[in-house]
Amino acid sequence: MTLTREQEHEIEALRATRHETKRTTVPALEEILYRPLPVLDHGFVRVIDYMGDDTAIVQAARVSYGQGTKRVSSDRGLINYLMRNRHTSPFEMCEIKLHIKLPIFVARQWIRHRTANVNEYSARYSVLDREFYIPDEEFLRLQKAQRKTAPAQLTLLGDAECPRPEATAAQSETNKQGREGVLDADAAAAVIREIRRVSATAFTVYDKLLGDEEHPGIARELARIVLPLSTYTQWYWKIDLHNLLHFIALRADPHAQYEIRAYAGLLLDIVRRWVPLTATAFEEYRLGGATLSATALEVVRRLLRGEPVTAETSGLSGREWRELQALLGRE
Repeated sequence: MTLTREQEHEIEALRATRHETKRTTVPALEEILYRPLPVLDHGFVRVIDYMGDDTAIVQAARVSYGQGTKRVSSDRGLINYLMRNRHTSPFEMCEIKLHIKLPIFVARQWIRHRTANVNEYSARYSVLDREFYIPDEEFLRLQKAQRKTAPAQLTLLGDAECPRPEATAAQSETNKQGREGVLDADAAAAVIREIRRVSATAFTVYDKLLGDEEHPGIARELARIVLPLSTYTQWYWKIDLHNLLHFIALRADPHAQYEIRAYAGLLLDIVRRWVPLTATAFEEYRLGGATLSATALEVVRRLLRGEPVTAETSGLSGREWRELQALLGRE
């Protein structure tokens, strides 16, 4: 991730500014306010503004005027109860605004989450920077066994960079949306060279189409059509906490594409700073929990009673049976 000197000065000025307020603030989130937190090779996430904290969720649930003599333990218990029983509206009382730089192909997955306010950089009016996403060559050669590590384990430590990818890159034979298998070193290097060559060529054509002072080019809105999906875009994204947690639950899942998981893992770290009680409850009941169908729950009851249950007698489909066995550690 690279920033211009002008961008660095702007961020320094924002971080140096102080505002008097009676609103609740969160020191751990204030610490990273405006700072670009790196993701992938050129991407970042910046916290621009936020509203509320854990106590705002508790107040909304109790419809109370203040903290009074309540203890943190009682707040934790209530937040756990709300998360466990999926009482979502109190979590909607908190909001956050983020500045995000991401590849266009990630943005097209991201925008499917429609419960947010978005304003994207316009290539009709502005010229896009010559930045495009290139997968790490090491990423293409990592072994399948490493896939099990999820971005939920990310931790923000000072200026620590986004961790290396931990998925494989060959097309899956059984899942049209996924990756499976590994590439050897020579094949991985060839892939990277080809991606870099095609992307660089596209930007060279883009620059030519834009023209210069001596040779005016075509309109920016037309010149942009030659750019690849790996091109970086930017947007401001404002969302309430409930819908942010839903985004993280779907996109931090090991089955999600790595590139969007990298962003989801970083967002989870931001949530941990912002609303630590809620983050703990979310990881306990949503990320670390599981939902069972009525039939699967009955299978568990039968097993607890000591009854022999097989895939054929369970009433589950083959895939559901395998998923339940994996969930129970009976693979």
